[in-house]
Amino acid sequence: MSESEKPLVHLVDDDEAIRHSASFMLRLAGYRVQTHKDGVAFLADLATLEQGAILLDVQMPHMNGLAVQKELNARGCEMPVVVLTGHGDVSVAVQAMKSGAVNFVEKPYEKQVLLDALSEAFSQLDSAARVALHKAEAEKRLAKLSPREMDVLKGLVDGLTNKAIANTLDISPRTVEIHRANLMEKLAVNSLSAALRIAFAAEVSSESD
Repeated sequence: MSESEKPLVHLVDDDEAIRHSASFMLRLAGYRVQTHKDGVAFLADLATLEQGAILLDVQMPHMNGLAVQKELNARGCEMPVVVLTGHGDVSVAVQAMKSGAVNFVEKPYEKQVLLDALSEAFSQLDSAARVALHKAEAEKRLAKLSPREMDVLKGLVDGLTNKAIANTLDISPRTVEIHRANLMEKLAVNSLSAALRIAFAAEVSSESD
């Protein structure tokens, strides 16, 4: 594969050390990488950029990742987005997914987790179709869940932690973990982002919406 045929990743992160280390890792994995020092600079260049996948940090000065994502949507940008979030920042990740991000990866990220998320993003770009399941298929999967498992899923859609879901439902965090594991198994998914995509495709919302 020639250099120009390699898939392109737009890395948007204000941390120069991360831009350097992530670029090196991604190039070794067979990607081309174009770095952008922050969201403002990235959006300023957007009209001239080659199609690729966007690796977007959430915590940036001037304009955070969610604001950048919102602007990308407003401009009709079709490039798939993978969001980098702080460890345990579930609510931000959920917000990004609701806005159309393909996936999210928690910092500090493991190399394979990041590469898998990018692979998923590029498969979406190749097919020019949303990875999200059609509504009917998503609803069919969700029909397998018990009422309590559905309650837990709604809590995840709200961006709540296991502990917060436990408080809301008046059950123990351990019970939430069991329900969460069961619903992931029934939905045949192995990540929170995949479970959320099914929920969003079926237009699941919490009772508080």
